[in-house]
Amino acid sequence: MIVGENSRPGDLPCNPTKKKQATNHRSATKDMTIKLDVPRKMSLEKAMEWIADEELVEVTPKSIRIRKAILDSQERKKASKKAS
Repeated sequence: MIVGENSRPGDLPCNPTKKKQATNHRSATKDMTIKLDVPRKMSLEKAMEWIADEELVEVTPKSIRIRKAILDSQERKKASKKAS
């Protein structure tokens, strides 16, 4: 799943549904104040221009989604090594 843009080249694997652990090294209230940017609205043409080689554009009657062709990050690593 693609949940945002990375300012550096390459992908940053993450799990947006996993909650951070509130340990003594991290304040529990600090993560509550994070503000997210508004999602980028794209037409089908813009989405097709924006995607990378290993990504797909899913088109349904109600939405246009961008996702990875291989969903599992470990499988993506194996496929990239195999392709090289």
